[in-house]
Amino acid sequence: MVSEAAMLNDAKLKAAKPREKDYRLSDSGQLYVLVTRAGGRHWRMNYTFGRNEKGKPLQKTLSFGSYPAVTLLEARAKRDEAKRLLSQGRDPAIARREAEKAEAIKRHNSFQAIAEDWFELQSGWSLERLHAWAKANGKWSYSQAQNWTVEPLARWSAVHSADVLIKLERDIFPQVGSAPISELKPADILQVLRAVEARGARETAHRDRQIISAVFIHGVASGVCEGDPAANLAKAMKPVPASRPQPSIIDGLDTQEERIGKLRQLLLDCEGERCRAQTKLALRLLALTAVRPGELAGARWAEFVDLEGDKPFWMIPADRMKGQKDRKKAHLVPLAWQAVELLQVLRRLTGRFELCFPSERHAHRPISENTLRALLIRAGYYQRHVPHGFRAAFSTYMNERPAVLMQPGDREVIDLMLAHTPKNVQADDRHGAVSDAEKAYNRAAYMGRRRELAQEWADVLLGDFWGAE
Repeated sequence: MVSEAAMLNDAKLKAAKPREKDYRLSDSGQLYVLVTRAGGRHWRMNYTFGRNEKGKPLQKTLSFGSYPAVTLLEARAKRDEAKRLLSQGRDPAIARREAEKAEAIKRHNSFQAIAEDWFELQSGWSLERLHAWAKANGKWSYSQAQNWTVEPLARWSAVHSADVLIKLERDIFPQVGSAPISELKPADILQVLRAVEARGARETAHRDRQIISAVFIHGVASGVCEGDPAANLAKAMKPVPASRPQPSIIDGLDTQEERIGKLRQLLLDCEGERCRAQTKLALRLLALTAVRPGELAGARWAEFVDLEGDKPFWMIPADRMKGQKDRKKAHLVPLAWQAVELLQVLRRLTGRFELCFPSERHAHRPISENTLRALLIRAGYYQRHVPHGFRAAFSTYMNERPAVLMQPGDREVIDLMLAHTPKNVQADDRHGAVSDAEKAYNRAAYMGRRRELAQEWADVLLGDFWGAE
């Protein structure tokens, strides 16, 4: 037994110097420090457990780390825990390996690990490649997703994949990413969602709950957890406020003449503002095609087909389409001659770039979606019209025009022009029989009639406007 005076203290440990050979400084209960020739001071504990082939007790040694990283008090606590295990008939070395294995399994089955596995399955992305690309190139965007996509036929579009990953890394992983997924409770998840609600993002909080729930369902299927604690939390969350439709200048107008008059005046006011020519051309093309502002901002010259021919169109890839899951189904936008003329003028300005509307500072990046919003605000249309409002204007005007002209409607055709899947489609139309399933999923359906409507809209909207030139 080591006397109290002979036991170690910090002064003795600090004073221990290397010698020609390794030596020991003993504490109590078989604990000692091994001082090496290189100057290291390593905690050790000798003990016996089991017997060898000759029936003699087996001599074993435990390592507890090095001083001063492991203090004297911590080393003694580790020694006491080892002795407690020995008193229960357990080998502390084996118990440590089992604990380390259990901890490794927990890390492997952390919420973040399972969420990343689920994300890669759905998105077709490699997060390892994405992080390497981002480290080399700075900020990443869904528009560069081809650099880290490993499964092109995955379920999500690049736009949706980016949105989900941002929510995971911003809202969810910092709170519960390191926790074992099997140990998370509803209260843990609700705390994550409350933090999002606290910043006023109620709708985002509900979307985060859906993401978390999907991760748990994946975990159940993978056998790493037994249930989904996020499943019923929507009732415990603040309700999502009623969505407000994005304002359009035609809101509240009853006649077609008023609507088209307001739209034409809006274009006149915006094109009278002082700004880059391509910004004005972008707004006019948005009004002509009624695509989503993000789809216009990311337009590439390679997407435009047959601009010199009889049937020009814009083929927007599926991975740039909102909510588009099937990457094979691009959205086809027939182009009126006014749109073709505009693109021919625009090509003289930006045709040397990949993007039709590059950022003023960075030619490899598209203009911000706020560029057109800012133009509308400067022209006096704050909270009266936003870039997305052209879609509402096109839909309202073109859906009501047949009634004025005493003609059958084109609701299904207009839905397809807006990249909406029609809810009710007829078995036949003037351009030939097409099955319901085909009409619901075939972006090229009704192309003849869509081209007619695109030209009618351009003629009504621009009329005797000055040309793009």
